[in-house]
Amino acid sequence: MSENCDKSCSSCGEDCADREQDFMAEPHELSHIGKVIAVVSGKGGVGKSLITSLLAVSSQRDGYSTAILDADVTGPSIPKAFGLYEKASGDENGIFPVLTKTGISVMSLNLLMENESDPVIWRGPVIAGAVKQFWTDVIWGDVDYMFIDMPPGTGDVPLTVFQSIPVDGIIIVTSPQELVGMIVEKAVNMAKKMGIPVLGMVENMSYAVCPHCGEKYEIFGESRIEAEAAKFGVKTFAMLPFDPRLSAACDAGAIELFEGGWLDDMMATLEKI
Repeated sequence: MSENCDKSCSSCGEDCADREQDFMAEPHELSHIGKVIAVVSGKGGVGKSLITSLLAVSSQRDGYSTAILDADVTGPSIPKAFGLYEKASGDENGIFPVLTKTGISVMSLNLLMENESDPVIWRGPVIAGAVKQFWTDVIWGDVDYMFIDMPPGTGDVPLTVFQSIPVDGIIIVTSPQELVGMIVEKAVNMAKKMGIPVLGMVENMSYAVCPHCGEKYEIFGESRIEAEAAKFGVKTFAMLPFDPRLSAACDAGAIELFEGGWLDDMMATLEKI
């Protein structure tokens, strides 16, 4: 490494041992993808796939051509939320995503497996390779916004996505429990190391509303989202309640029928990218 090295490998012609490799992959030649937003969480069970689905539906409602790449290979729940049971097809050119009722393009491993309940018993590098192929081998067509439903944590798949797909920003999904704050910080720090901006934070299961009196109850304790957002310099955040209608819609494959403006500010932020 030269003593004058400024770490800007992309603009440097030197061939040194410390040169950073560029793993960025091109999408399929018949795909034209605008903005790519990754939805991440430091742990499972906080509603990351729900938020991915709601953002995609909101984007489609706003008139944008929208797609979901389901990178949670071992726990793919996107097809279930949208009621997708047909299998993805393809030809010599590549694989075609499956369209939801409102026209959102979806690719998930469950759309390729013979039985959706079969477990995916693969090692990390194989899973990461499959996710990368969802980007390179799927014919997405013209897409304004692609949302990537990431697996929880900071392992092989998130690393592969951040290194090989041009992600424009991430949205972090969390919940009010104090333990989650530490895990959120890990996700934020990974994004910083990969040079990807945090566009917003969503706190799921933030409160419940009594159907009789309308009073709010903070079941998991006082909300931490505003403090967490301020701590990491994130300007946009949202709070989603416990709402049995949302879980019922996911179970019925009817998430596209959801009603609620909880993520309107988040979509406004994405439109400014």
